[in-house]
Amino acid sequence: MSQLRLEELSAATIVAVNSLGLKPGQEQFVTPVSYSAAAAVTPIGSAWQRVVLDGDRVVGFVHGNFDPDAKEEEFRAALWRINVDAEAQGMGVGRFAVAALLDEARTRGVGRLTVLWERGEDGPEVFFLRMGFVPVGETQYGEVIGAIDL
Repeated sequence: MSQLRLEELSAATIVAVNSLGLKPGQEQFVTPVSYSAAAAVTPIGSAWQRVVLDGDRVVGFVHGNFDPDAKEEEFRAALWRINVDAEAQGMGVGRFAVAALLDEARTRGVGRLTVLWERGEDGPEVFFLRMGFVPVGETQYGEVIGAIDL
């Protein structure tokens, strides 16, 4: 991989983001139910969406959310979504994207960032644990609530 960089999600990159490939077995872990429920009540302007590029090629996407007034703690500062193209997985793209979101959270004075995931083979749990997230609870849908203190 060449030098990874971030760009805001835009009309020029959204098609590539929507075309990111998955490894077999990953499709069931793409969007937990709670994320969709939270998206319906998210205030405009709280989303932090970035595309990860390797040169001119879109290789990943990260969606964070910052809403200090959210009713549920797990939605106040959260990693809502991370997608890394199947061909780029294992090359540091996901780590780069999460590190950028953590930096943004620190800049905003956030003390804790959360993420939700479903357990299962081929799921994202191992990645989130390696990134330093620790399970702190479960949603009503049975997803793990992970948190990392900053």
